[in-house]
This record gives sequence, C-alpha cells and structure tokens, in this order.
Amino acid sequence: MKFTSGKIQGSQWLSGKEATCRGALAASYASGSWPALCGAKGPGSGALDLLRALPRVSLANLRPNPGSRKLERRRRGQRRGRKCGRGHKGERQRGTRPRLGFEGGQSPFYLRIPKCGFNEGHSFRGQYQPLSLNRLQYLIDLGRVDPTEPIDLTQLVNGRAGRGGADTFKAKVNIEVQLASELAIASIERNGGVVTTAFYDPRSLEILCKPIPIFLRGQPIPKWMLPLPEALVPYYTDARDRGYLADPAGFPEARLELAKKYHCILPDTAKDQLFKMLSTRKDPRQIFFGLAPGWVVNMADRKILKPTHEKLLEYYRS
Repeated sequence: MKFTSGKIQGSQWLSGKEATCRGALAASYASGSWPALCGAKGPGSGALDLLRALPRVSLANLRPNPGSRKLERRRRGQRRGRKCGRGHKGERQRGTRPRLGFEGGQSPFYLRIPKCGFNEGHSFRGQYQPLSLNRLQYLIDLGRVDPTEPIDLTQLVNGRAGRGGADTFKAKVNIEVQLASELAIASIERNGGVVTTAFYDPRSLEILCKPIPIFLRGQPIPKWMLPLPEALVPYYTDARDRGYLADPAGFPEARLELAKKYHCILPDTAKDQLFKMLSTRKDPRQIFFGLAPGWVVNMADRKILKPTHEKLLEYYRS
C-alpha cells in the first residue's frame, strides 16, 4: 500500500479521509492496530468472515469447475451402437448358431467312437467319498464331531466308512453312512458303537449336506425315499450289512457272528451311560435326527410347525 499527501491509494475504505490522519495511520499500520483508530475493519476481514461461514473443504463438497469436464463421445459399435456389439453378419450376429455337438456336417464324435462295455451305465454308477476310521478319529479328537450325539451325513458331509484305522479307532459312536465294510463295522462295534447303513436319494443328500436353505425357505421336510435302483434293496434289508430297512431282531445275531469272525469281544451296551444315544435310530422315512417328515422349521421365530391335517399325517406317515 502506498501513502500520498491527500489519500491512501489502493484502498477504497479510506478514500475521502483527510491527510491529517496520515502520520497516525502510518504508525498504526506499522504496529498492526491501525483499523481501530478510525473505527473500520481491517484488510481481509471480509474474506475471513466468508471462510468462517463456509463449510470445511472435504471430498464431499469438492466440485469441478463448470465446463471443465466433457462427456466422452460414444464410439461406433459401443454402448448398443450400430451393430449392437454382435459384429458383421453370419450366425453370430443373427443368432442362428448350430446345436451343441454339430461339427459342420462331418461325422460327430459320438458317432465316430464305438460303444465300450466297460463304459455302459457310467452315469448311473454310485460315487461315494471314502471316510476312513483314521479320519473319523481325527475329527473326534479335534472336537469337530461330537461322539456323544448320533452322527450322520449332516455332521460328516461324506458317505462311506472305508478301510484304514481299524486298529487305532477307539471312539464309541452311533454313526450312519451309506456303505461300510465288514472291518469298519467290526472296529466300531468292538468299542461299543453302532453302525447303520442307509440309502440317500439325491433330494435327501442335498438337504443333509445343506439343511439351512430349506429351513430359510419355510419348506416342509420331505420324506426319505426308498432305495433305487432295486439292486440296492437286498443290501439295505440285510442285518449283516446293518441296513436301515433290516429287521432289528436280526442285529444281535449278526453282531455276534461278525465279532467271532474278527476275534472281538463285544461290550454290553445296555449298561452303558450312552445307551440312549447308542440305541437312537431314524425312521426309514426320516432324514434328520429329531425332526420328522412334514415338519417346518421356522428359523426367524425359532419354532417348529407340525402338520395337523389328516391327509398330511397320512402322507408323511412311515
């Protein structure tokens, strides 16, 4: 700021003041208290007041200058333009592609390769994930499987008790699997356990592996289907295989016969503290332990709804 004889140039608020205030203004300006002498605001006070009134600068209130950003021009063939992204002519543009397996008119693969006997019925063969006794004992030792409760596919998410670990298995369990070998059955019964083999149809298998979705949808628990194909019926009705459709009266004799074969001594489970758990068995139409077919599990209200209509009771009855 420049001082002259009549006025202070470069300042609008002191224009018109007498030159007699020149010395006092100069001194006050040098000391920083010159606005107080004339009863006026200091330079930049309006900007400070504006900053006090405006919000703080943040990412929420930053905006680009008007006209600084322009929309990108849409190129040809993009964003549904011209050819709509399908290219030039032909089957791909017109949507007339040939069926799956068509090879342009030549002999397709499924006609060139002859049929083989060892591949016949491959889509109907049962595939089971093996579960060794070593693995089962490992899960019990880690606490992932509770041996004091009946064990089925919901706990194991597997389907077969196979060979391995017959000498080291020490747990007393009530387990339900799809298939079991004689050695695995003898090893479990030697410790006072119980084995039951049961058929899992695709619907029941899906529900046992993932029970939560059907509970959340509010659907009733379906019935357990009978074994299909019919070639599996003799296996699940034989007490020697511990089938779930076998007559329970034939189990003691089958257990004793298997124990003699493998030179095992069967403990008396009737005096065991876990006798109630060991004697628990599912109904042939029951998928879950403790939940009958036709019941609806309400996850939101934590309630179980049971059917009362006569026709529903007749349908879900075993």
